[in-house]
Amino acid sequence: MAGVRLAAPLRELRIHLCQKGDSSKGIREFLQQNYVGMKKTNPKFPILVRECSGVQPRLWARFDKGVEKSVSLNNLSATDVLGQIKTISGAC
Repeated sequence: MAGVRLAAPLRELRIHLCQKGDSSKGIREFLQQNYVGMKKTNPKFPILVRECSGVQPRLWARFDKGVEKSVSLNNLSATDVLGQIKTISGAC
């Protein structure tokens, strides 16, 4: 993920996940492996991680003019999560 730039029109990424749930395993692995690289590549870009017991994992992207899109990360692998981030960040 370190090579992927998050740029306009994307304004914010929010990741919702459960701390222990099996359906959030892939996003937890993704964050452990890639969060530091993402922040180094995009130091001023807001990447928000929200943990809540029992929540279904989901990725939210906020674009210009308040437009938001989201995708489910339910039972995805860490590689699939990267694919979803790339897909949603290019979609507006």
